[in-house]
Amino acid sequence: MTRTLITGAQNTWCPGCGNFAIQHTLKNLLSDREREGKSLDDVVLVSGIGCHAKIADYLNINSFYSLHGRAIPVATGIKLANPALTVICCVGDGDAYAEGLDHLIFAAKRNIDITVIVHNNRVYGLTTGQYTPTSPMGFKGRSTPAGTAEYPLNPVELMLASGAGFIARGYTRKMEMLKGLIRAGIAHKGFAFIDVLQICASFFPATDYYDSHVYELPSTGSEDFDSACPLAREWDYNSDARIALGTFFTRVSPTFDERMIPVPIGKEERERAIRELLDARM
Repeated sequence: MTRTLITGAQNTWCPGCGNFAIQHTLKNLLSDREREGKSLDDVVLVSGIGCHAKIADYLNINSFYSLHGRAIPVATGIKLANPALTVICCVGDGDAYAEGLDHLIFAAKRNIDITVIVHNNRVYGLTTGQYTPTSPMGFKGRSTPAGTAEYPLNPVELMLASGAGFIARGYTRKMEMLKGLIRAGIAHKGFAFIDVLQICASFFPATDYYDSHVYELPSTGSEDFDSACPLAREWDYNSDARIALGTFFTRVSPTFDERMIPVPIGKEERERAIRELLDARM
């Protein structure tokens, strides 16, 4: 029986919000998974706090609401407790790049086998327009009416420096491409990071800017770190440079749970090994 993937919960996203594109991209991927005979019961969606987090209400799969900035450690715990699960972590730019930045860096460093999708609208939309770590210099929001006095950080470059094995950037107005990036991120064995330029129609309506600046990378991702770095630095979230979309870097290496618990072993042996590790730390 095919599962109805969109719930009956009232959707409160603003008209034109890029979250709709991410929601329906995930819905389409999950539908593909079901048609391929894979169980959706093995998929867990973890979200943070913010407009993006409502996606947990709107998709009919296992989900977990975490605290603000704490979605990634929750996703990490779920994956380590049951490595057979497919764990998708939806976070916002304020959620992941401000309150949760340390968790993002360490999940990449440890190569936790989860897929992190950042709904990067470059503004705190739920609280009506404060600046975030990716807002451009001079951004005039509710907390900075005279404009921010900070340069934005570059998450793609940061993830390269942190050791992430799959690094990509998508755009909510290019859904088919976004679907391919998320599919590749989920299939990647290890930490996968996808920064999604998400339109906020109410507080950061950047559609015209993105449409005139984005271009698609020709390959499926370089395994050469030195080649990926200039691409990551081409656009620093504040300049008028071209904005690359696609996979910047991909590299497969042992995951954190593989290094902690030898594989391959059966489910019962894995659960026993986890219990022994927990008992040893009591």
